[in-house]
Amino acid sequence: MISDDDLYRLAIFLGSCAMMMIVLYHFLDVNATEDEPTDAVNQKTENSAPLAESGTSQLYTTIKVHPAIGNRLCHDLNALVNSSV
Repeated sequence: MISDDDLYRLAIFLGSCAMMMIVLYHFLDVNATEDEPTDAVNQKTENSAPLAESGTSQLYTTIKVHPAIGNRLCHDLNALVNSSV
């Protein structure tokens, strides 16, 4: 049977491995590049509207999220801005 000391060492080892895997995953995720065709980038730029405009001041925010979440977030923000104007 496994002793308490062995179980403690195993838990510390597995927990440390899990933390290293999380840090490695985030490092790779942040430094990953997404190659999009130039036409797709130009089409996104043409179809996108500014988040908010009020007189001479404009609000632009840049965040990095998953594309599906980003599309839904932009849709919700545009709907919110358009409804309050």
